Amino acid sequence: MLILKNVSGHDGLGNRMENQSIVIQDGNFKQVNKEVILSDEADTIDLQGKVITPGLIDVHTHLGVFEEGNGPAGHDFNETSSASTPQVRALDGINPFDIGFEDARQAGITTAQILPGSANVIGGEMVIVKTVGKVADEMVVKEPSGLKAATGENPKRFHGGQGKLPTTRMGVAGILRDKLYEAKSYVKKQENGDTDFNLELENIVKVIRKEIPLRVHAHRAEDIATVLRIKREFDIELTIEHGTEGHLMPEFIAEHEVSVAVGPTLSARSKVELKNKGWETLSVYAKHQIPFAITTDHPVVPIEHLMTSAIMGVKHGLTEDQALQALTSKAAAHIGLEDRLGSIEIGKDADFVIWDQDPFDLRSNVEATYINGKMVYSNK
Repeated sequence: MLILKNVSGHDGLGNRMENQSIVIQDGNFKQVNKEVILSDEADTIDLQGKVITPGLIDVHTHLGVFEEGNGPAGHDFNETSSASTPQVRALDGINPFDIGFEDARQAGITTAQILPGSANVIGGEMVIVKTVGKVADEMVVKEPSGLKAATGENPKRFHGGQGKLPTTRMGVAGILRDKLYEAKSYVKKQENGDTDFNLELENIVKVIRKEIPLRVHAHRAEDIATVLRIKREFDIELTIEHGTEGHLMPEFIAEHEVSVAVGPTLSARSKVELKNKGWETLSVYAKHQIPFAITTDHPVVPIEHLMTSAIMGVKHGLTEDQALQALTSKAAAHIGLEDRLGSIEIGKDADFVIWDQDPFDLRSNVEATYINGKMVYSNK
């Protein structure tokens, strides 16, 4: 048992905590209130003068599959042999010893969703992990957590550049529709006992049956519109990944009950799809009540700058509560784990961060990071 006393900070739901006590047992928050009877049998930490937040969540990363410092040998996130590879899984490419995991813990990030890259129209299954462990299987929180798809320039460049389909945005959408229709037909054949097992289609069927969402890379406004058009056509659950030009069409997005992972806004305008990139996208989403999370797209922006991105969001119109929720409770909702992660509440995983001062001050430091009630990083 672990007891935190004199706790002040943020609970992840938009509420401020002042001089409270927290009891942690069996890896979960057991009590969160002002009066806790201290026990000699429990370890006690006095957080007087410190600030606590829930563990931060980065909803869109390539941790461990796009390794840092290893060059091409560590680039296991794009299986570019085909424009559609739904049968591959990010889990099979994760190197838990990638230094990015250590950077994440030092930055207070306790959970990350790891995705295949965006070279293919359908890139494969993704996974949600805690950011500590030596074996990927033991780090898993949810697998699969979605099926990756991509629109726009990346699949055009990787495959169209070789003279293969898709060479246009029409081709990208055409492949995606074709695979979704093929999966629907496969389901009917299964029901009639008239088909052999097909792993590619089995993974797409999970989307058709709404067992997992389709998570679609879409930067430009026309790509976002295409994604939402396909959502309507196939009646599937999906999230928009990046949503860079969403501020140009917020009313349309708001009609579709879809969550957006926004970022990597801290990056440069390195391609045409990022021409209209800006921090105002976040405040426009907030104004139109579009659910959103903030992401680094690590290693496009190093994962240690997740909180930096939230600070920039505040500088450009978000409230601190909105920005923090985009890294905690709203992020948890984006990945479908709001019942387990993202806030300091009784029964949820005891993932939390102790800061030496206001986390919205860029000069602040993470003093300790805890996952499931155990310290996984300390700067002492």
